[in-house]
Amino acid sequence: MEVSTEYAVQMHGITKRFGSFCALDHVNLDVKKGSIHAVLGENGAGKSTLMNILYGLYQADSGEVYLNGKKTAIKNPNIAIEHGIGMVHQHFMLVDNFTVTQNIILGNEVTGKFGIIDTKKAREKVLEIVKKYGLEVDPDAKIEDISVGMQQRVEILKALYRGADLLILDEPTAVLIPQEIDELIGIMRSLISDGKTIIIITHKLKEIKASSEVCTIIRRGQYIDTVSVADVDEEQLATKMVGHAVQLVVDKTPAKPGDVIFEIDHLTVKDERGLDSVRDLSLKIRRGEILGIAGIDGNGQKELVEAITCLARAQSGTIKINGAEIQNTTPRNVIDHKVSTIHEDRQRRGLVLPFTVAENAVIEKYRTPEFSTHGKIDRTKMSLFTHKLIEDYDVRPAGCENQPVRGLSGGNQQKVIIAREISNEPDLLIAVQPTRGLDVGAVEYVHKMLVRERDAGRAVLLISLELDEVMNVADTIGIIYAGTIVDSFPQGQVDENTIGLLMAGGKLNETDSQNP
Repeated sequence: MEVSTEYAVQMHGITKRFGSFCALDHVNLDVKKGSIHAVLGENGAGKSTLMNILYGLYQADSGEVYLNGKKTAIKNPNIAIEHGIGMVHQHFMLVDNFTVTQNIILGNEVTGKFGIIDTKKAREKVLEIVKKYGLEVDPDAKIEDISVGMQQRVEILKALYRGADLLILDEPTAVLIPQEIDELIGIMRSLISDGKTIIIITHKLKEIKASSEVCTIIRRGQYIDTVSVADVDEEQLATKMVGHAVQLVVDKTPAKPGDVIFEIDHLTVKDERGLDSVRDLSLKIRRGEILGIAGIDGNGQKELVEAITCLARAQSGTIKINGAEIQNTTPRNVIDHKVSTIHEDRQRRGLVLPFTVAENAVIEKYRTPEFSTHGKIDRTKMSLFTHKLIEDYDVRPAGCENQPVRGLSGGNQQKVIIAREISNEPDLLIAVQPTRGLDVGAVEYVHKMLVRERDAGRAVLLISLELDEVMNVADTIGIIYAGTIVDSFPQGQVDENTIGLLMAGGKLNETDSQNP
């Protein structure tokens, strides 16, 4: 392939193996200067591995990297930074109790006389970048006090502060709400207009169409194609990504709900600041029904789930499963009452990262006779059970049951959690952001699993910031605002604008201009 100075980066014939597993097999990538170039692929396709090679975190077994037409050996991230490459990782690398400015300058401090850090000068430089690109971050705020979207902006600021001309964004929209996604795309365009180049790793087709000019598709570690985004639709991109046609709309028969199996009555829960986050909330879910909760992040969803799973204390109200009250007991008691939970934060709540995939797969039932005899875990049974889950849920790489789960991609970590929770055969399945970080093929599969659980007579509580997901999957849609369910509708009897109005605190008899 021809090498040219019109490209910010060219990666030719990149191959990378981890033991016997081939993560990348002669992959090519050519990114023009001043463009937004998407790298699209399924979970575990090799997207992040390719970018980690470009950023110097991994070394390719073979292949060549050219920056601005010049062959370059990037042996570590420091060399990448020297060449103007910045990377914003999927899981942010910030110090929670440091301020925004402290995080941005960490490792690249401005010092005055006697080696003392010149915080004022650093803060001024940060504010210059904030103003130039419209990033709108408070330089004095602590990381623990700002939203996930703001934390991502801090990561972008870190890269710009170090002089990045080429920005790598790894799954940048995976943890953002729709408004933050629109804001991020605006920031990306502002960066491009200033001459920066952006590579965005993603599997979200809608965002590729909204942001990118060119898209390179990787499938199972192999280069598939590079296309002009304007010339293809979402269905064509999805087919190239997974190798077969993907159903982007959930296919399901009408629900046949039975008796009420799960009920919350006048629940109030305080957040960590001592303020009421869930306020007098009530809901019911029947067997064979998916109740979807739609709402803007921060309206009590987190505290609601924590109260149901006994990770937070309810101030008042009751939570019943099969008629038994479970509020303010223990997480073990909740699991014993056949409640399974796909938590929003897979790394903090869903997995024990140093444990193997198999250990994580049975972590909720290792003490049962199925996997334990006289207090000793039967690791053979555990491994065989997990191997089947890996096959059934297409966790990659295949045969990873004895590998640490932290070595899997974010999407494959999510598949491990989903496989474990569904395999528990719960009466109530709580799914919080269940498709966050998953590609369209995996999203399709997860949605089918949720519908399958419903059709098996189970109750499903779906809490998602993806409004399309709630509207497509749920049989009943409840809208949460300020910690309570303000209204609910059967599927198909409410439109997106109405839900959006209620999510923002509006009322159905008010015009948009009257909304708060």
